Amino acid sequence: MPSHQIVIIGGGSAGITVAARLKKAGIRDIAIIDPSDVHYYQPLWTLVGGGRAKAPDSVRPMGWVIPDGVTWIHDAATGIDPAAHSVSLASGESVTYDKLVVAAGIQLNWTGIPGLAEGMGRDGMSSNYDYYLAPKTWENVKRTTSGTAVFHMPMGPIKCAGAPQKIAYLAADYWREKGVLDRIRKVMVLPTPGMFGVKVWSDVLVEVAARYGFEVHFTTVVDRIDPDAHTMDLRNIETGDAQSLTYDFAHMTPPQSAPEWIATSPLADPASPFGYMAVDKFSLQSTIDPDVFGLGDCTNTPNSKTGAAIRKQAPVVVENLVASLRGGVGAGEYDGYASCPITTSRKQLLLCEFDYDLNMKPSLKGVDQTKEITDYNRFKKNALPRLYWDFMLKGRA
Repeated sequence: MPSHQIVIIGGGSAGITVAARLKKAGIRDIAIIDPSDVHYYQPLWTLVGGGRAKAPDSVRPMGWVIPDGVTWIHDAATGIDPAAHSVSLASGESVTYDKLVVAAGIQLNWTGIPGLAEGMGRDGMSSNYDYYLAPKTWENVKRTTSGTAVFHMPMGPIKCAGAPQKIAYLAADYWREKGVLDRIRKVMVLPTPGMFGVKVWSDVLVEVAARYGFEVHFTTVVDRIDPDAHTMDLRNIETGDAQSLTYDFAHMTPPQSAPEWIATSPLADPASPFGYMAVDKFSLQSTIDPDVFGLGDCTNTPNSKTGAAIRKQAPVVVENLVASLRGGVGAGEYDGYASCPITTSRKQLLLCEFDYDLNMKPSLKGVDQTKEITDYNRFKKNALPRLYWDFMLKGRA
């Protein structure tokens, strides 16, 4: 049975960033468990669906992003035994650790809405939450010149909670450019009582939605889809009112949760209805086993699940983990920082940065973040991917 000083579950944004930072901290025996051959920069998929980027630009070989000297266990984790300091693998093998970092990401539950899986990828229905489906979104946007377009967000935490709105505005702005905006009924289905969790940006997004003529259904969920009939059943979760909607185009976001093997593990938060791993929201150390740390989308921290959050979480995990290796207690604290650059047109975005207490946490000096900014192409399409590939994943930012 192989053994390593540090084992990291997950070769996504969180796992690679932590590995790179651990290397810089002088840790030499590190292993990453991940079955994928490729690594995706997923924030670009919104732009792919909006016709502003190409899907292949979001991909790198996994071997390219794993830091030199880090062992790649090309397998999938299927369980954790904290008492034995062991991770079981899909191959039937196991690996043991001194310290464990869980960065397993989030599970997309395509069967979470009846009819969603059956309709996905055909007859006008797509989702930017998948590498192969995002280009279909753009095909559907271009094809739509009339009828009803639906943009949906499910109940519960999801990665990049602004993504369902981002594609809505990108599509609407394209339809405006083509002169067909007024021919399309544009429906946004949100489970939340407002456009965004921070009022200052929620107010701006109310204006943006109105500018394009969106019909916004708050506190509303999709209960069922009939892809053959092109209908979906909506229900207001506060009043119980229900209605059926016929769609020509639908951008759907799948319900999401922790991976099942985390939800059923001893490290899961028993109070989480979505099975997320229980960690201290400041130190990111497991509240169940002090030899385990967690970060990213698989944990129960109450921040927005974004790549920007991971960028701030990773140095906290590394500081506290290294201190733990040396028998001490680290002083690293994560304040809940998250960032959500919401595209409001094909040239503009609203940069939302905030912490656990929903206080604004601006990182760009001289920029009024309560207003839309117009350096969209340089920031969202060019600057952020470069920050990701060349700095964040290399432990430099």
